[in-house]
Amino acid sequence: MNWKINLLVLILAFTACKEEKKVTNITIKDDKKINYLIEVDELLKIAKEPHIRILDFRKAKFYNKEHVKGALNILRTDIEDASYPYNGMMAGKKQIETLFSKLGINTNDTIIIYDDNGLCDSARLWWILQNYDYTNVKLLHGGITAWKANNGAISTEARSVKKGNFKLTENPSMKYYVSKEDMFKAIKNNSIILDTRTDDEYSGKRQKKGSAKGGRIPNGKLIDWSYVVNYHGDKKLKPINELEKIYDAVIPSKNDTVIVYCHSGVRSAHTTFVLTQLLGYKNVKNFDGSWTEWSQFKDLPIEQDSITTIFN
Repeated sequence: MNWKINLLVLILAFTACKEEKKVTNITIKDDKKINYLIEVDELLKIAKEPHIRILDFRKAKFYNKEHVKGALNILRTDIEDASYPYNGMMAGKKQIETLFSKLGINTNDTIIIYDDNGLCDSARLWWILQNYDYTNVKLLHGGITAWKANNGAISTEARSVKKGNFKLTENPSMKYYVSKEDMFKAIKNNSIILDTRTDDEYSGKRQKKGSAKGGRIPNGKLIDWSYVVNYHGDKKLKPINELEKIYDAVIPSKNDTVIVYCHSGVRSAHTTFVLTQLLGYKNVKNFDGSWTEWSQFKDLPIEQDSITTIFN
């Protein structure tokens, strides 16, 4: 009888391990779900493998000063569609294919993205690739700060590359994307709208460069994206239980339709990542043009608390 009890204990222990996959201070409970976060100790083991492509998503001046050895530099403008009269719109499929091929990336490579801003910029590229159904990508938890803290190799030399052959699917799902027309419908349908900017942007006191006016989209509820990150510390995400508390009061059910936005869809892409990949919300989408685009059109409704505007 004792051997049967011991066997049952082993089975239960194995099952429990499979159901929860630990990642530093967060826990991903669904073993079948893709884990888009990678820790430094994991990257250290695979960084030199030929199919790994590391992207440094920071300004060139920071990349030139120091970067993860072997990393390639990309900028936010590299993944923007410059054909619009305003900035920040998501790059088209062809533009991404051309960019990545030029960087020596092939379709079957694993792309590791890092920044120094709590995964904010990295999450924007993750979001774009998700819309185009490319899932072979990971975000370095803690960015270059965590890499240096764990004695990861640093370099000042740019990596030389041979042109790759990067292709995306022909008919992408655009599963986390909404347009300004979709946002307008969301307002009429009383969907939950999440504004991930700062208090001053939300009130209209602060008008960031690129927008036509200050203010907010009607019915938006404010949760600054940076609340979920140890922003003035290690730049890592806070534990799951803390993340749950931040959003529980605003989003009653994880099945609710939620549209997120910010100034240009970058900070809200980060919130999209947190809600869908860490907290299990099922129907979250990011407004690509966000306030930058919305503010350009006089026929679209806005709200504003303050007439003071501060440009940056």
